[in-house]
Amino acid sequence: MRLRRADCFDPTGERFGIPTFPWRMAPDGYATRRQLRAADLRPGGQQVAAQCLRPRRRRGPLVAYLYRIDRALPVRPMTPARRAALAKANAAQRICPNCRRDAGYRIPRSHGMCGRCVHLEEQRAA
Repeated sequence: MRLRRADCFDPTGERFGIPTFPWRMAPDGYATRRQLRAADLRPGGQQVAAQCLRPRRRRGPLVAYLYRIDRALPVRPMTPARRAALAKANAAQRICPNCRRDAGYRIPRSHGMCGRCVHLEEQRAA
């Protein structure tokens, strides 16, 4: 069964189990995780309150889960220990395992090595 835009409007939650709205048509008082984060808020353990659906032609619909803004909590402040742990983790992802140099960027997992080493490997293979 193909979902149409009109099928995505279910404010009572009878069809999908939770209130459902068409894409970009959610009422005030709801926000996605990204929208909460932009407002320096977090869901704070609350369950998904509603969802937005956007039908697609060849795949299932896109879903955006919505949380209640009035139940959201402020983002926890960054502590010095947490900041140090993040810096250490990011630094570890910048060091190339082949040449042991700091690449200056996070090395992509798809290559597993810095751009210079990838280039050298391609030259050796050719």
